[in-house]
Amino acid sequence: MEKQTLGEMIAALRREKQLTQLELAEMMGVTDKAVSKWERNLSCPDVSSIPRLAEILGVSPGDLIEAKAAPVRESEKKFPGGQIYFILNAVALAMGAAVTVLSFLKELDMSSGFGLLGIGLFCLALARLGEGGTK
Repeated sequence: MEKQTLGEMIAALRREKQLTQLELAEMMGVTDKAVSKWERNLSCPDVSSIPRLAEILGVSPGDLIEAKAAPVRESEKKFPGGQIYFILNAVALAMGAAVTVLSFLKELDMSSGFGLLGIGLFCLALARLGEGGTK
């Protein structure tokens, strides 16, 4: 049998126990939206709640912890540095575009232009540092 992700395991065990997401959520002291996110591998239960979750689902905490890692989503493949690095790069691009357009329209003084370019360069540097300095 292929190893399940934590989300798949939680969903299967919850159904086995004939619990709804809302019932499990109430037992765990979280929202049903949190349980839904766990089951869809969008988030994970807090580490300190694993023993309680394991008890409710009738498995050992080790069984939950040893679950297979969730597959990488397409959005994470597209932006390997993660969404924050994508956003930092987008801000840098926007700053460069703003300086270019405003300069052509003669609506930008040199001081403001350097400020916008500085923000863009700062965002690029943060993104680069966050990627470990490699491309």
